[in-house]
Amino acid sequence: MRHKNYEVEKQPRIVSAAPLMLTKKILLLAMLPVVVSCATHSYQKERSAQRAEVMLERSSKQAASSSLYAAAPMPNIVPAPLAASMPRDIQGVWQDKAQDSQQQYGDKIDNPVKRVAEQPVSTFSIDVDTGSYTNVRQQIWQGQKIDPRAIRAEEFINYFDYQYPVVKELNKNSAPFSVSTLLTTAPWDSSKQLLRVALKAKDMSAASLPATNLVYLVDVSGSMNSVDKLELVKTALTEMVDELRSQDRVSIVTYSGNTAVALAATSGAEKQKIKQAIAALSAAGGTAGGAGIQMAYAQAKAAFIPNGINRILLLTDGDFNVGISDTNTLKDMVAQQRKNGIGLSTLGVGNYRFNDELMEQLADVGDGKYSYLDSLGEARKVLIHEMSSTLATVAKDVKIQVEFNPAAVQEYRLLGYDNRQLTREDFNNDQVDSGDVGAGHTVTALYELTPVGAKSSIDPLRYGKETKPDSKKVDELAYLRLRYKQPNSETSQLMKLPVLASSLTAWSRAGEDMYWATAAASFAFKLQKRTDIAQLSWQDLLKLAKQGAGHDKYGQKQEMIALIEKARLQDGGQ
Repeated sequence: MRHKNYEVEKQPRIVSAAPLMLTKKILLLAMLPVVVSCATHSYQKERSAQRAEVMLERSSKQAASSSLYAAAPMPNIVPAPLAASMPRDIQGVWQDKAQDSQQQYGDKIDNPVKRVAEQPVSTFSIDVDTGSYTNVRQQIWQGQKIDPRAIRAEEFINYFDYQYPVVKELNKNSAPFSVSTLLTTAPWDSSKQLLRVALKAKDMSAASLPATNLVYLVDVSGSMNSVDKLELVKTALTEMVDELRSQDRVSIVTYSGNTAVALAATSGAEKQKIKQAIAALSAAGGTAGGAGIQMAYAQAKAAFIPNGINRILLLTDGDFNVGISDTNTLKDMVAQQRKNGIGLSTLGVGNYRFNDELMEQLADVGDGKYSYLDSLGEARKVLIHEMSSTLATVAKDVKIQVEFNPAAVQEYRLLGYDNRQLTREDFNNDQVDSGDVGAGHTVTALYELTPVGAKSSIDPLRYGKETKPDSKKVDELAYLRLRYKQPNSETSQLMKLPVLASSLTAWSRAGEDMYWATAAASFAFKLQKRTDIAQLSWQDLLKLAKQGAGHDKYGQKQEMIALIEKARLQDGGQ
């Protein structure tokens, strides 16, 4: 079928005088070599770009087809008429790539290199959010300019699953997760080292979860009226209903200019009733998010299940513009309700004017996880495939502290977790809120180290006291401490683990998990165009990612490899 935009209107014939025509012909003949040369160059350049895009499209389709929860990658490569006719799983979210995002982000913070002789202790809160990765993923596919503030390296790393070992010795006190470390050389500089701290939480099947009291808090304001927002939310929630059990309860609270209970607490056995309530949702009006959160908590409290899971799932584009909209006020409200045993997780949708900062911070104080749903595939990943980790918290307020031995390490830098830094005294203060770990989660943190004897980037203080290497202590490179609370406790427990310099493993034997985590972090820093961190070339980054992509059950790693290819093309193909 011929598309109307491709129709060419017939032009009226223009009759000119013969001398004028002869002059034009002479001029055209004189210009012909230049025109042909320019056209040939332009054509070759265009064909080269087209071939690269076609290869990328094939790679992307392969990644999508191999993934059960494919996020359908390349909306801006496929012509709009074709994309509109594609199934939603393949189509992803279509948006004109010329419309760059105007999302809201927090201030950019970069972890600096620190000298061990001056600051030997590093303390931070763990993070299991993944919203940064999926948000940036969508922007890359759509050819949009990436705001460096949108990128949080730890969320790139922790988007993926890792096959970490379960260290039984650390579970003597019924800890809900095990901890392991790996020390290896850095692939970008053999004089540097990488230290990985890895957590692996115990898993549980969705069928074995405690009875669950869920409140779907759905933004139905006018800004949600698009296929990538409310329609995506409705489809995702409808599919999630099929996973509910008879002992589970579901309520639906909506907010726009006003708030309403669209469905009072209903047993998961009444699936058709819940689906009908979801199908009836429509968007219009302003966004009274604060009032919606208050009503959702009231509904969650009314249907509260003792010793069960009580959680609000906030689904919104974060554009609060009516009533309470101040981030700090909303955070205080969520933090207070958290103490009553009701958690809050945030699921963001929509690319234009999305409030990333608000979604991240509300989930943090709500003992929840922040996810960004850029497609139905991602919604299935979060709400169905990862239902246990999204809903069930196995440990809360998890804090990590690493003390480096100045006799073995000169400098260190934590790669990512920039806005998760804590003071040294925060580590032992059980009143300080930190990150939470869901069932089955893996959490990864990477440090770049400069060992004693290697070239440092920071000069020592003139009047500082440098520690001389002690052969008796030099093998203990660092000491790891970790604090966490059981879900129903307000008192933390302590785990400790030494890191030995003699455990250094050659990069060639560091393993796929380490290769992939390093590639994910490096990808984040390359997109940020960081100049203070050693950068791999695009080719080396691709090689590293492919080395680590062996275990890829759902095709998510192949998708990131295709993303790297796309970003490489956008960066000039170098």
